[in-house]
Amino acid sequence: MLEFQSINDMNKTLKKVTDGDIVDGHYTIPDGVTEIGKYAFSGCSSLKSINIPDSVTQIREYAFVGCSSLKSIIIPDGVTEIGWSAFEGCSSLKSIFIPDGVTEIGWRAFGDCSSLKSINIPDGVTWIGDYAFGGCSSLKSIFIPDGVTEIGNGAFYGCTGLRSISLPKKVKMGYNVFAGCPTDLQIEYR
Repeated sequence: MLEFQSINDMNKTLKKVTDGDIVDGHYTIPDGVTEIGKYAFSGCSSLKSINIPDSVTQIREYAFVGCSSLKSIIIPDGVTEIGWSAFEGCSSLKSIFIPDGVTEIGWRAFGDCSSLKSINIPDGVTWIGDYAFGGCSSLKSIFIPDGVTEIGNGAFYGCTGLRSISLPKKVKMGYNVFAGCPTDLQIEYR
């Protein structure tokens, strides 16, 4: 059952979508929605694709957690926040486009997205949270832009397919950022 909450006349949160709301694996979020709420699509195993309108500015914690059939997603330019575990366990997700307005990638935001092959991290991102890409075993290489000043604990933990990563010289890194990655991982500091 589709559920919305109006916070005020300017903000509209999509609260809950169930598998019954999804038609042929697809869902279109209505125009005017500004926030995808916590757990909004949680466990929607039939969701394969989604249209997110430009009006959305926030993707909250656990918004798509466990959407195991979701294959790709384009996050609109207006989004500034990707919450904790927003896409965790989206095991079919192969690619994601993150817009320039995003400044932080939350804790476990893409954790266990085991099919994720590519991801762009835009220049505006300054912080990559703990275990943000943990368990993304299909990632082969990644470029961290110069604007990133901090990478959290275990951010790439268990990325068993990761072969190369390029980092800014002055980035502050937490503990075990590359634990469980291949021993021949090539790390370039630029």
